[in-house]
Amino acid sequence: MWAQMGDKHADAKPMRGFGGASVLEILENYDGDTYRAVYTVRFKERIYVLHCFQKKSRKGSETPKHDITLIKERLEQARNLEERAKS
Repeated sequence: MWAQMGDKHADAKPMRGFGGASVLEILENYDGDTYRAVYTVRFKERIYVLHCFQKKSRKGSETPKHDITLIKERLEQARNLEERAKS
């Protein structure tokens, strides 16, 4: 809801490696596990949820490479959808 109104949830932070604050992640801990939701506010009319997953990496806060790859692919799909919506 915050993002839809042009605001940012207190727990949302820019995801590293995406060049700025247009791809955000929210982390949530529940019952000893950590979950992440990644979304983009890069587009004026829409918010795209790019990925939601349980963090299982044992290497600190590092996001696993396959999750980063999936997020990048979905961000590209969102860009393509936006381009088609403009035409």
